[in-house]
Formats: sequence, C-alpha cells, structure tokens
Amino acid sequence: MNRRHALKTVSAAAGLALAGPTGFAYDGKKSKDKFRFCLNTSTISGKKLGIEKYIDIASRAGYDSTEIWIADVKAYVSNGGSLAALRKLLVDSKVPAVDAIGFAPWMVDDDTQREAGFRQMREEMEMMAALDCPRIAAPAAGIKPTDQLDLFKVGERYEELLALGRETGVTPQLEFWGASRFFHIGQALMSAAATNDPGARILSDVYHLHRGGSGYECLKMIDGSLLEIIHMNDFPGNIPREKLEDKDRIYPGDGAAPLKQILTDLNNMSGEKILSLELFNRTYWEQDPLLVAKTGLEKMRKAVAEVA
Repeated sequence: MNRRHALKTVSAAAGLALAGPTGFAYDGKKSKDKFRFCLNTSTISGKKLGIEKYIDIASRAGYDSTEIWIADVKAYVSNGGSLAALRKLLVDSKVPAVDAIGFAPWMVDDDTQREAGFRQMREEMEMMAALDCPRIAAPAAGIKPTDQLDLFKVGERYEELLALGRETGVTPQLEFWGASRFFHIGQALMSAAATNDPGARILSDVYHLHRGGSGYECLKMIDGSLLEIIHMNDFPGNIPREKLEDKDRIYPGDGAAPLKQILTDLNNMSGEKILSLELFNRTYWEQDPLLVAKTGLEKMRKAVAEVA
C-alpha cells in the first residue's frame, strides 16, 4: 500500500470519527456553563494601545479570558517588557490568554520558507508557553491565491506542527480563512483527518464560515473535541458573500448570521466552548475601546441566553 492510499484510508476512518454519533453527543452542561467569553484583542486594536491596556480593558469589561496577538507580545518585549511580567499581569487581571494569533508560513510548499515558518512557530510557541497560553493559531499564512493545495501534504505538515506543539506545550489550532485558498471548513476537516492525531483542533469563525461558503450545517457533523474556540462576530446581509471583507464584521446579533442555530449546535457538542469576539471594524476602532468590549460581551451573552 503506498503512502497516498494509506493516507486516504486513514482520513476516511478519521472522518467517520469526526462526523460520527459522538459529534452529536451532549455532555449535559447547561448553556450558561457551556460557554466562556473571550476578547480577541483585534476588536479594540484601532488606537494601538498595546497589550497591557488590552488586558486591562478585557478585565474591566468582564471577560473570562483573552485571545492575544503575537505581534503585540513581541512589541511589548522589544520595548523592555518581560514575558514573566506579562504573565503576571494576565494572572492578576484574571483574563488568561487562551489562544494567540500569529502568521508563521508553516503550510507553504517552498522548503526554505516552510522551514523558516516552523522555526517561527517554535519561537512563538515557546513565548506562549512562558505566558501559560495553551493554544496558538495555525492559519494558511503565506499561501498565495494561485497556489494549489494538496490537503494530504497540509495534513502531514499539520501533524508535524502538532508534534512541535507537544514539545512546547502549546497546541496549534488549524485555522481556515474564507477569502484564502484554505477557505472551507471541509478542507480543515480533511487536513485534520489526514494527521490521524487525536490532538488535532480547528479554529473556526462565524464570518469565515460564511465568507468561504462553508455554511453552518457543518457544525452538526463535528465532534466537540475538535472545536474549542470559535471567533464570534456577524456580517451585514446586504453585501454579497464574495465581497465581504474583515472590516465588515459587526457585533454578534447585529447582522445576518444564524447565531441561535450556531450556538445551539455548539451547545449540543461535547466540551466547553470559548466564544472569542474578533472584530476588525474601523467604526468600532474609533470608539471608546472599553465601551466596544462591553458592548460585544453584552451581545454575546444575550445570544447565549437565547439557547439556554
């Protein structure tokens, strides 16, 4: 049996595991205990206040945790801050970093660029380990619009990334972007299945599920262990899907996304779900960041209350 055939067999079997009866299992938790609320700091990044201020705002607004950007951590360190001091700030503020957003080109075909991407991932994973941040995003950074993706190769590379995650203690979350070549949750599921690794995780997003044409019925097919974090946002109903941009994201519940369906399906999965507010709305960026953070949290809580 050649490797490609073996991988097909593995991914088919793993796919059944991902979409099988356990994907519909519910662990008995009530909605209010099921969800945790997180602030992705991009939501309040327009004024470029820095990671210390973002942490303070998340804490004052009442979030359970933060999703930080690695570029902000590096800027903090380059300006004289220490990872130990930042870790203490996260602990004292009671908004631990549960995930980190970075853009290492680990998925690309070019060997030199990919090797550099893996070195970058190691460095950034070690930084996150020092902050007690257990996850890091693993998007399709560096993939060009004209590139042809071999999902078996993506799976092999993600398997290698998962091994690196075990070394560092920080789990890479496979992320798809709706406007990229790695645009569909089906591609992420295929790549995750090809690893045949129980540690595989997918970072999903309300906006990207719509923008890339995945839709939302797919959530009913996913085992809860695969999905720990979902980026929360919404989008206007009067802009064609293919024309939407990140800047068009709006507060959850203010647009056309079927949030009640989405949250019901997440609620029916096993495991706690972290709802992370991720917006890039320029109008919000001009407003008071604490008000924006509070408004986003209030709207997420309201949406969750409707499925309780």
